[in-house]
Amino acid sequence: MPDPSLRSDGRTAAQLRPITFEAGIAPHATGSVLVGFGATRVICSAMIEPKVPSWMRQQGVKGGWLTAEYSMLPYSTLERKPRDISKGKLDGRTVEIQRLIGRSLRAVIDLQKLGDNTLWIDCDVLQADGGTRTASITGAYLAARLAVQKLIDGKRLAENPLADSVAAVSVGLFGGRELLDLNYVEDKDAEVDANVVMTGRGQFVEVQSSGEESTFSPEQLTSLLAMAQKGLKELSAIQTAFLTKQLLQR
Repeated sequence: MPDPSLRSDGRTAAQLRPITFEAGIAPHATGSVLVGFGATRVICSAMIEPKVPSWMRQQGVKGGWLTAEYSMLPYSTLERKPRDISKGKLDGRTVEIQRLIGRSLRAVIDLQKLGDNTLWIDCDVLQADGGTRTASITGAYLAARLAVQKLIDGKRLAENPLADSVAAVSVGLFGGRELLDLNYVEDKDAEVDANVVMTGRGQFVEVQSSGEESTFSPEQLTSLLAMAQKGLKELSAIQTAFLTKQLLQR
């Protein structure tokens, strides 16, 4: 008989989905990673542009800039998702997520050390099974770190502008249980849903939490954050192992 304490995909409540990273998925990008959180798959790429936004020049702001774009490809969901360009504008969810990715990466980068350059982060969802924004942030950092190393190797940057790593994970209440790294089935019917972004040194970057036609207590929020911290510590270790292997191969 199935173990009733396990989730539908066989995980325990505090267990991450299988996490995978594959480097070099987009050869023309300065750095790129295909990230997998279970069945969720996202291509994260980083490219350098040797100029800064016009508002920085006009305001005399020194240093570089980092910005992000996010999209879900039409075949990433069970029913075809129309491209934003076909609607003539970005939907609110897309804008929210790409701003979150940008904020998360800017929290760990010294823009002065980036020089007069813009680091573009692109996250394209190939397959969505919950947690696309958290997978995007986690993979975006890796793509940025690989891109930065390529620029350092090519003498285009004097030093690494990334002061720390960053990763993200979801937690929530589903069927009255506290769960880590929700898949789509859990996420769509969760009573409480939260996305937590944290640096490798354990500092919060952002916490997004909301009750879905429900409420949650201060004690439940504290417990969910503790669960997220545990998962993010694991994610950070996986990121470090991946980067160590990639950078040793250079």
